[in-house]
Amino acid sequence: MLERGDSVAATTRSSERLLAALGDRADTSRLLPLTVDLRDEAAVRQAVLETTERFGGLDCVVNNAGYGFLAAVEETGDRDVRDMLDVQVVGVWNVLRATLPILREQRSGHVINVSSVLGLTAVPGWALYCAGKFALEGLSEALAAEVADFGVKVTIVEPGYFRTAFLTEDSLALPAGTTAHYPAIREMTGDHLKLQGSQLGDPVKGAGAIIGQVVAGDGPLRQLLGSDAHSYATAKVEALRSNLDATALSAPGTDFPAA
Repeated sequence: MLERGDSVAATTRSSERLLAALGDRADTSRLLPLTVDLRDEAAVRQAVLETTERFGGLDCVVNNAGYGFLAAVEETGDRDVRDMLDVQVVGVWNVLRATLPILREQRSGHVINVSSVLGLTAVPGWALYCAGKFALEGLSEALAAEVADFGVKVTIVEPGYFRTAFLTEDSLALPAGTTAHYPAIREMTGDHLKLQGSQLGDPVKGAGAIIGQVVAGDGPLRQLLGSDAHSYATAKVEALRSNLDATALSAPGTDFPAA
């Protein structure tokens, strides 16, 4: 977005790391780096205030914070659950409460909620991550309907595997303790760590596709990124259709009799 000449406020856990990562690859004169804990509602509101004071308004709000967690359900501790949902759900809600009044009053804007194809389908070992993304999907669907009359658009981005740092040991959280009962999940964890650097998705193309949909101002509610994501989503739709067909006759059996 900086390369397009846009102004960007970027919330991060470390402004120093963000600027170091950018180096001299981008003109940062239009960048406002903000060190923010998204779980802190007051800090989020202050960041939004600083953004509007610096740039005069908001055009697009992107919720992209998140991290992976690979473990069986019974290996996932209470703190693990709360930490994940604080980032993936509570943090997003904090951002939306702070920004939606601005978008609503100006009757324009675009909210980008970065989910995952694992917000549509679930696989063993990813239960906690899926729980957060499934929640984000439900929130986003309802939000899209709520703000449509105000001219505000919502996009749910559902990537597959992209060649980012998501699968590095610094980004992929693991349980404090494991059991011997889930060898397939241990194998999956090892495979995912080895996958780093050879994922199918190109992050530059992915970012370009997201920006392109915002600039166009139109497009479907869900933006699937990657052929792997599309395959996973297609399989989920087919399984759901099979389930619906199997229960078509039995489902009405719990209704009150027609008057």
